[in-house]
Amino acid sequence: MAKIFYTERDIEDLHARGVTSIDVHDDVVLTDLARERALKLGVRLARVKPEAHPADAPNEALVHRVKAAVLAALGGRWVEPELLDAVVRRVVGEMSR
Repeated sequence: MAKIFYTERDIEDLHARGVTSIDVHDDVVLTDLARERALKLGVRLARVKPEAHPADAPNEALVHRVKAAVLAALGGRWVEPELLDAVVRRVVGEMSR
């Protein structure tokens, strides 16, 4: 799986879109400034346990990519993170059947 890099600007953009939490695992890299900005903005950095690594579950990687694409397409408009997560997981789950 390719590494995902977050800069200070990425964190600001995600926060502006309503993202309140970012899953951090071995394939996620945050710059020092990104980490500091996340803390200042109240964006929670959630360490994902090794057994729940997205690469271990193909659907999780797809969910992550779809959510990122939806947020990018919304162009900064606010979205309720829990609702987006629920919708994307349901659609991906239906596709897996």
